[in-house]
Amino acid sequence: MLVQIAHFLSILSTGLFFTTFLLSFLLDNKDRNITKLISRIYSHGFLLLFVSFLIYVFLALNDSFNVLYIAQHSNSLLPNFYKITSIWSAHEGSMYLWIVFLCLWGFLYSYFVSPEDELKAKALGIISLIAVGFLSFLLFTSNPFETILPVAPIDGADINPVLQDPALAIHPPTLYLGYVGFVIAFANAISFLLNGDNKIKWEDSVRIWSISAWVFLTVGIALGSWWAYYELGWGGYWFWDPVENVALMPWLAATAFIHSLSVSSKSKLLRIWTILLSIMVFSLSLFGAFIVRSGIIDSVHSFANDPERGLYLLSFAGILVVLSLAVFSYRLPSLISNKNIVSFSKESFISINNIIFGTLIFSTMLGILYPLIYEYLYLQKISVGAPYYNAIFVPSTILASLFLFFSVDAKWQRTYKVINTHSAMLLSGILSLLITVLVMFFSKISSLWILISLFTGLLVIIRYIFVIVNFLVNKKYSNPYSIAAHIGLGMLIVSIALNSEFSSERAININLKGKDTYKGYEVSFDNLELIKMSNHDSVKASFVFSDSKGKRFILSPEKRKYFTRGQITTETAIYVTPLKDIYITLGDQLEDGSWIVNIQFNYFIRWVWLSAILMALAGSFLAFSLRRVD
Repeated sequence: MLVQIAHFLSILSTGLFFTTFLLSFLLDNKDRNITKLISRIYSHGFLLLFVSFLIYVFLALNDSFNVLYIAQHSNSLLPNFYKITSIWSAHEGSMYLWIVFLCLWGFLYSYFVSPEDELKAKALGIISLIAVGFLSFLLFTSNPFETILPVAPIDGADINPVLQDPALAIHPPTLYLGYVGFVIAFANAISFLLNGDNKIKWEDSVRIWSISAWVFLTVGIALGSWWAYYELGWGGYWFWDPVENVALMPWLAATAFIHSLSVSSKSKLLRIWTILLSIMVFSLSLFGAFIVRSGIIDSVHSFANDPERGLYLLSFAGILVVLSLAVFSYRLPSLISNKNIVSFSKESFISINNIIFGTLIFSTMLGILYPLIYEYLYLQKISVGAPYYNAIFVPSTILASLFLFFSVDAKWQRTYKVINTHSAMLLSGILSLLITVLVMFFSKISSLWILISLFTGLLVIIRYIFVIVNFLVNKKYSNPYSIAAHIGLGMLIVSIALNSEFSSERAININLKGKDTYKGYEVSFDNLELIKMSNHDSVKASFVFSDSKGKRFILSPEKRKYFTRGQITTETAIYVTPLKDIYITLGDQLEDGSWIVNIQFNYFIRWVWLSAILMALAGSFLAFSLRRVD
């Protein structure tokens, strides 16, 4: 009975969202009372949907295996935490959560934005239209409310064991909040274009929402990277998997959008860029939903394999994008500013980096789609791997960082003489070069790209350190959020470069009580035990690592077999130090009784996630500061 109530509430909410859309386009948006009415109808639609989702959570917690989706993806032996997270462990439930978060952003926008805002009513109408489209997709093609009749199973099929992890439980919701959060900027941009009044400063009203969504997206990507690192047993943090890339593209577009937004909010410069990027960010989020849920590509991250669902998503997203671009094209002549961007001003450097970000997005999109096009034309499968992406991203990131370095001293709408030997700039260059040479000398780095990347990352970090010193000594104001975020970028470049250069791995065959050596460590296979848990059996090995100084530690990787699905998983063991991770996974047992063990030394890998955290924190504090100003 409860599942039918949840189903009915979701249908009612769809009707209210559709009503919101109709009223926002049929009634006079300039009437404050009309705007209030539209806002309240939207809010009631969201509350019905939210209650529907809460009922679904209650059903999952109470093992309601008469619901098909819960029976397929949960189990009575699961802890309550994983019973809840099982809701978004597969396609139908994750789409349900995706839609709830989409509507949540609209609800918050409706609650916090004043009815006096000229764009509010139409923006809510656009958000409602998007909600109706995805709720229709959920109800007609991916219904999570289907029941098993007449007799429900005694127990469920269990959640995928790989997903029984706290990081992955948090990663999808955080990523979804980032994806759909840009619906506010998208809706306001389209509302602004439909309104046609260029005097409206729509950028001011969406800045805090966009930065907040960017923070969620950054944290979501970092969490996914961290989870894949320690859970999948591959030992890396990014593999250029197609689904990883469809998360990266909105982040790149969002980063460019936020920078353009800062320019547009100060002046009308880059307004065309800003509107186009707002459309692009949300369009790429929709493209990501299509890629992940259509089954068009094979990936460990894919949710579904259903071409009909994919066709619906592609059609709906295509209609939204085409209509948005049509409105943008119609208004384009009136958006062209009489002001020219001054050479070597901050706006010019942001414009150049927008072009670089656009190039990276196009290149990533090509890497995803070209194998699909090739397979369709020639009936042969090909793959686009890391060499392709590295060849594009490394030089592009270096170039963007160099422009960032020069932009530190640039002024808004004023020419900056780059040829001047600015003391801080000169010192930054000398110190960065000196450190790079010292690292090269002591570590014997021979790769030119690694050295250039190291130099560029240090250039950004040291230049911003001088900005901090200048602020503390001379009290010269600087944007602390920009400083923290860009230092995070420099750290990211340095850590990835050093990780690529110094990290190593080796697979060894070792018997119980046997020994081997690797990178100055003696590795002893000390123990092997079988552990019985509530929902799985575990083969747990103990390896003792000893270095030349007598320091010892134990790592205990596992292989688990889960009862319900019979699935075997590998659980890594990691010893963390400030500069490196010692990472070990237990492979298969050979016929002679020995075991294959993979050992990796991953240098500076924690600094990759630390840099992402720093950038996310900078964005969070910036959003909070904007909220206080408002």
